[in-house]
Amino acid sequence: MLPREITIDIENKTLSEFACKSSDSKGRDTAESPCDIRTDFQRDRDRIIHCNAFRRLKHKTQVFLIPKSDHYRTRLTHTLEVAQIARTISRALRLNEDLTEAIALGHDLGHTPFGHDGERTLAALYSGGFKHYEQSVRVVERIEREGKGLNLTKEVKNGILCHTNKTADTLEGVVVKFADKIAYINHDIEDAIRGGVIRQTDLPDFPVRVLGATKSQRITSLTKSIIENSMGCNEIKYDDTTRRAHDELREYMFQNVYYAAETNQEKDKACRIVEYLYSYYLENPLRMPELYRDIARNESTEIAVCDYISCMTDDFAIDKFTELCVPKSWNKAGD
Repeated sequence: MLPREITIDIENKTLSEFACKSSDSKGRDTAESPCDIRTDFQRDRDRIIHCNAFRRLKHKTQVFLIPKSDHYRTRLTHTLEVAQIARTISRALRLNEDLTEAIALGHDLGHTPFGHDGERTLAALYSGGFKHYEQSVRVVERIEREGKGLNLTKEVKNGILCHTNKTADTLEGVVVKFADKIAYINHDIEDAIRGGVIRQTDLPDFPVRVLGATKSQRITSLTKSIIENSMGCNEIKYDDTTRRAHDELREYMFQNVYYAAETNQEKDKACRIVEYLYSYYLENPLRMPELYRDIARNESTEIAVCDYISCMTDDFAIDKFTELCVPKSWNKAGD
């Protein structure tokens, strides 16, 4: 047997009846010959890790805009933490860990520069609306590999699409949705304390009593609750007390961190950069790279501009804005 066939045989013998096994995949939009070594979900994971959009995540804002400290999260480190939590849950529930990991690693590929503020700005500008989870699917279908796309399996793309506010078709996709919230709530608490936005003693009492006082304790409590309450059933869920603690902590973060003045004091400037770039490239589409000029010709200029801007890192967007708006000093030879 080939290594891929051995893996599939192990999956069929050991995974939960509720897992999405590699042999049950609905396949790709364009059929491909199977790999001798890897299953289709393993190939998807590897394609995501090696794609340009994944590498750009290291220079995209999570919460704190262009932090000077090396220890604040970026969109890439957030993605890795989501993948770790999701894999832990999937392994314990005997779900397909490879499918879970591929979804987790790809879930934020379409995120804009400057985090959710960049996303909200593009959503307000583009008449068709903009959502990062829809853009993440567009990245893997239309933008990567110079417009050829990654040709991922339908299960991975569905999990990416549904990681925010829909229910995925697979339990592996639902696990990533839970893991995403677990990761960002708890690592954002740590970053907010590091940044002086909140103090440890400011956290609400009920979630601390139920989940724990430290990041590690809270992640363990949330993960354990999911595993204990989802074992052997076709549903991913917390117990009621843990869910209430999670929801209260999440609400606290939105009120005191994500919308806090200290966190958002520079975000208006970032939004104005996105607004300017959108207007500029809408009027000057030929100034975009060829891939986006092709999208403008075949779809629409608005879509192409959204694609181009959403693929930018924070630094690249700032550099483009500077190039277009800030006068260059005169450097006449002989002076």
